[in-house]
Amino acid sequence: MAGPGAVKSGERQRGNAPARPPRPAQSGRRLKLPQRRTLILCLVLAVLLGSGAVWVLYGSQWLRVERVSTSGTEVLTPDEVRTAAEVPVGAPLISVDTDGIEERLRQRLPRIDSVDVVRSWPHGIGLKVTERKPVLLIEKGGKFTEVDAGGVRFATVARAPKGVPLLELNAGSSPSLSRFGADRLLHEAVRVAGDLPDAVARDARVIEVRSYDSISLELSGGRTVDWGSGEKGDAKAAALAALMKAASKSSHFDVSAPTAPAASGS
Repeated sequence: MAGPGAVKSGERQRGNAPARPPRPAQSGRRLKLPQRRTLILCLVLAVLLGSGAVWVLYGSQWLRVERVSTSGTEVLTPDEVRTAAEVPVGAPLISVDTDGIEERLRQRLPRIDSVDVVRSWPHGIGLKVTERKPVLLIEKGGKFTEVDAGGVRFATVARAPKGVPLLELNAGSSPSLSRFGADRLLHEAVRVAGDLPDAVARDARVIEVRSYDSISLELSGGRTVDWGSGEKGDAKAAALAALMKAASKSSHFDVSAPTAPAASGS
């Protein structure tokens, strides 16, 4: 018969038993069956809509290139631009390589300074062209090479465009030719042409370069201008405009030193 000690011993054993670890807290409620079905349905719809959009853009006949338009052309014709662009008519509009079209146009038509290729939904491609403007002409063999404000020789034409001066490079005996080279002297002439006042630029017939610091102009009416080097172009342009206004009957102007311009002849 167990005595009181046995009972106490059993109580001690129960008291010394290791405690059970607490149950982990639930992170959230489980979705109920209707909620799970709704989520699955939304996912299926998203996939279907995405697949449909891809098919509309790439596989359908609805959004394909049907026309190519051009704008900004002056010397070039729209047909020349479209032919050089080689836009893939009939291809999905979304897949047209606009960068490739721009590169082809600049390579094949050097007269193009820049071009913007835009998608015109749902069926068009637009080619917005900016042509180079000649500021100088170089005559050779009865033809004229056009030079833009960046010194780029971009086209050769049979007839000289109006209002563009002819370059005469007469630096054969000047040390400037061996020191700077013909290209540098050409850029100096371009620099001068770009600095001329508008009224003078329209009347300029010839820009003559004898050396780096000896550039002169021949204007309509037999007038001439000593410009000097291409430096201080803005100051020289302002001095020339004021001088020609003050001494309008003069035939020769010297702005090589813009702080002390001079006029002579009548």
